[in-house]
Amino acid sequence: MTATARGLNRSINRLAIPALGTLAIDPLLTLVDTAFIARLGVVDLAGLGIDTAILGFAFFGFNFLAYATTPLVAQALGRGDEDRARRWVGDALLLAVVLGALTLVFLIVLAPWLVEVMGAESAVAESAISYLRIRALATPAVLLVTAGHGAFRGYQNTRTPLLVAAVVNGLNLVLDPILIFSLDLGLEGAAVATVIAQVVGALWFIRLLTKRSMVDRPADLKRSLPTLMALGRNGALIAVRTAMILIAFTFAAATAVRIGAAEIAAHQLVMQAWLIAVMFADAYAIAGQAMVGDAVGDGDSARVDRLSLRLTQWGLAVGLLLAAGFWFGGRALGLLVEDPGVAALAGSAAVVAGLMMPYSGPLFVADGIFLGLLALGTIIVSTASGAMVAVGLMWLTPLGDTLDGIWWALSAMMVVRGLVFVATYRRAVSTAVRS
Repeated sequence: MTATARGLNRSINRLAIPALGTLAIDPLLTLVDTAFIARLGVVDLAGLGIDTAILGFAFFGFNFLAYATTPLVAQALGRGDEDRARRWVGDALLLAVVLGALTLVFLIVLAPWLVEVMGAESAVAESAISYLRIRALATPAVLLVTAGHGAFRGYQNTRTPLLVAAVVNGLNLVLDPILIFSLDLGLEGAAVATVIAQVVGALWFIRLLTKRSMVDRPADLKRSLPTLMALGRNGALIAVRTAMILIAFTFAAATAVRIGAAEIAAHQLVMQAWLIAVMFADAYAIAGQAMVGDAVGDGDSARVDRLSLRLTQWGLAVGLLLAAGFWFGGRALGLLVEDPGVAALAGSAAVVAGLMMPYSGPLFVADGIFLGLLALGTIIVSTASGAMVAVGLMWLTPLGDTLDGIWWALSAMMVVRGLVFVATYRRAVSTAVRS
């Protein structure tokens, strides 16, 4: 391996490894958070489950504050326009505050209706509404933290977001038992702990961005409007892409439910393992957003090609490791359940999911590459066409009659998405470099 190749590998992993840590911290500590609530009883745990679903749905569309900000900042820095990069960050933070305030009001006012829509019974509903209204107070902070992640990634710094995420989640972990049990605040104490931790994280991000001269104070609304519109447009496109993925996986779950209880139970096991596996490839996708964006801003299509090739090679390496994990660890999923039928179904479906990992790894990384190119239209076409194929196969063919068939249909979605990326890559690079 040449010195240049080793240097490129180091640069990629310098971003990807801390990004993986950041991605992993939240779900791991959420499990611990849930364990505390579980000690309060079934009613409070059910309330937490309802609120988690509502908040997850409310926040999923705001991921664009990270995923759109990263390539925009990276491209500006690649062009040597640090003023423009700082303005992108400032306006992203402004948009986070505005959207956060609107969402806060929405959640507080409509909390009873949202909980009712989820079908909560009276005792559970009371706990869920109280928790949701307190958690809503953290919404502007949550979106500021999301924008902060995007800003630091654009500056090719994933270590600082990892530190902030670790401290924020650690603070929440410390506050939980104090507020829940020592002060006897119960489920509401868990909500207060989360609000405090998220506010600390938001203030910390703002302090770091200001201290390191990575952000300019947003201009008046009239001057900021074009930037806000650009962020909003990109965010809407990213939200559409995410919605297409959710449609495919929701349809897969509904199809498993139609087949039987054992199938949906096994599907849930495999899906959770799959979501954890995706984080490993997503870490390299995040590196791709920042590094490809920088190369595009520099107008260097040759560097874009070198980066894309090496990133997809890392995606393949990750995919092969994940495939081995699914092939050899699929049966271990069955150890989580007592029903041998569910265990057998999960093990078989895990093999199918594993077979696609050497292909899916580079595909997930390609998502980051195309985000770095800001080829958002291509990403939507890729995702929508893949989702349509998957839904069609589950709905209209015998693949929808078995759990293995469902996972083959989801694998077909990955194949279609990858083919779209391969077919449009050269045009996407040329367009991005010229713009």
